[in-house]
Amino acid sequence: MSTIFALATPPGRGAIAVIRLSGPDTDSALDALGAGRPKPRVATLRTLSHNGDRIDQALVLRFVGPNSYTGEDSAELHLHGGRAIVEAASAALIALGLRPAEPGEFTRRAFQNGRMDLAQAEAVADLIDAETKAQASQALGQLAGALSATYAGFRRDLLQALALVEAEIDFPDEDVPDHLAATAGPVLDCLLSDLDRALEDGHRGERVRDGYRIVLIGETNAGKSSLFNALVAREAAIVTPIAGTTRDVLDAQLVIGGYAVTLSDTAGLRPSDDPVEAEGVRRAQARATEAELRLWVRAPRDPEGAAADYARPGDLVVLNKADLGSATPVDGFESLSVSPVTSHGLVELHDWIANRVSHDLAGADFPAVTRERHRRRLKEARDSVVAARSALAIAPEMAGDDLRRAAQALARVTGAIDVEDVLGEVFATFCIGK
Repeated sequence: MSTIFALATPPGRGAIAVIRLSGPDTDSALDALGAGRPKPRVATLRTLSHNGDRIDQALVLRFVGPNSYTGEDSAELHLHGGRAIVEAASAALIALGLRPAEPGEFTRRAFQNGRMDLAQAEAVADLIDAETKAQASQALGQLAGALSATYAGFRRDLLQALALVEAEIDFPDEDVPDHLAATAGPVLDCLLSDLDRALEDGHRGERVRDGYRIVLIGETNAGKSSLFNALVAREAAIVTPIAGTTRDVLDAQLVIGGYAVTLSDTAGLRPSDDPVEAEGVRRAQARATEAELRLWVRAPRDPEGAAADYARPGDLVVLNKADLGSATPVDGFESLSVSPVTSHGLVELHDWIANRVSHDLAGADFPAVTRERHRRRLKEARDSVVAARSALAIAPEMAGDDLRRAAQALARVTGAIDVEDVLGEVFATFCIGK
């Protein structure tokens, strides 16, 4: 296997630049650079040079496999952060036969060398990308093995049921209880309950990771864009007195209550012969259908209009333009009165949204799904368990096949089997040096 290196700190001018090395020729490269072989895990000051040219005075950290991040011999060069120094060190490493790492290659090697499973490797990428406390907390939990432990529990129940089924199939003449396979029924019933609960968690893990989606809907000139600007605290949307000014969906990324939120301003919901506005309305309708929460914005004297077709129980009616009069509440919906002009009610609206997002995303248990890939595998496993439960009493052999398929689906989440087809998907989003 080749020895790789990469800059592990952001490129450009900085106080410190860290170059990571990993692979069988790590120690040879350190020798060639004049660093020698410092005591493992002890930061040691060394003068680095190559072909008689001094590169830098750096701190060198050496890790001996398998007790390293990748499970291989590896090292870190803590250089001064000038671009010329980094380029000189990189050129020297290439001349010594090392090659630049691909995105995610360090973590991929850690996975391949058994230092972490695939779910934990995904958590590394999520932790790097985390922009909110909730995202970081979820990624840290997954990196610590919370997700892997959940799937290991599912698999243990599956294997218990499979053992009962296989005993009846493989040892029909031995001294085993009659209808042993049928005793797997209660085990599978409990497992199905756990799988259903995991799949019906409201996409909590994915929402924490990808962002909770909130969309403003309502009539034209209801003041959606003014409210959007007030919530994002900048002039992100164009505001005019002309009805139908907003023709497209405008998104803004916010952090509310410690959670990532995508807030969307949309076109007013009305029929239109203008093809541009009609497309904007279509996009507004699609976004309203997909969102986790709709803020139904109503101005004084607004009819209920088309927004009523998209509002759902639990959505909020925002009685907008309170400085111009009182908008009409809608039966069955909670409402708040606001005015972007006077700032009336904006703090209360922000607090209401924060409480709603926290209510939807907070949970005592670690989510069993943090990516769509996990959800697909969990659904495959659940469908196979349902099939096995149906076949249990009439065809134990078929039930055994179904249970094996379920176990394989769960094992693919952590990369225990058939992992090559998902490695590219998982590691393609990593940054260089990780």
